[in-house]
Amino acid sequence: MGQLILPPSGLVYVDANVVIYSVEKIEPYWTLLQPMWQACQAGQISLVSSELLFLETLVKPIREFDNILENIFRQLLLDSQEFQLVPINLAILDSAAHLRAKLNLKPPDAIHAATALELNCALFLTNDGIFQRVPNLPVAILKSML
Repeated sequence: MGQLILPPSGLVYVDANVVIYSVEKIEPYWTLLQPMWQACQAGQISLVSSELLFLETLVKPIREFDNILENIFRQLLLDSQEFQLVPINLAILDSAAHLRAKLNLKPPDAIHAATALELNCALFLTNDGIFQRVPNLPVAILKSML
């Protein structure tokens, strides 16, 4: 297995799949992502995402009536000091509209990309290759590290 290369400092934007792999301990990604969580706990990096992540991660546990998993996601996203959810505002939506028009991104993907660009994130961590289309977005694709 490869290795996740993290920036020495700064903001790391995480897509929903990164959080899902981590919380549900889905291999081989769970092991690959451990250095990210360790660097965050050590204060070397900060993890951020759009508030949209809250919706995306809760769908499965709510659909499956999995209250334990739902509460784990809620605790990580709302109560932990390891994670910051960024509000969706008009500036982000305006940027997302431009990205969607130019790159034909789905609305959620455009919001994630616009949020990361607005925050000037040092890394955008995902398992979705569509984000590689976004200019100036420093994307790292998990499956390419395996």
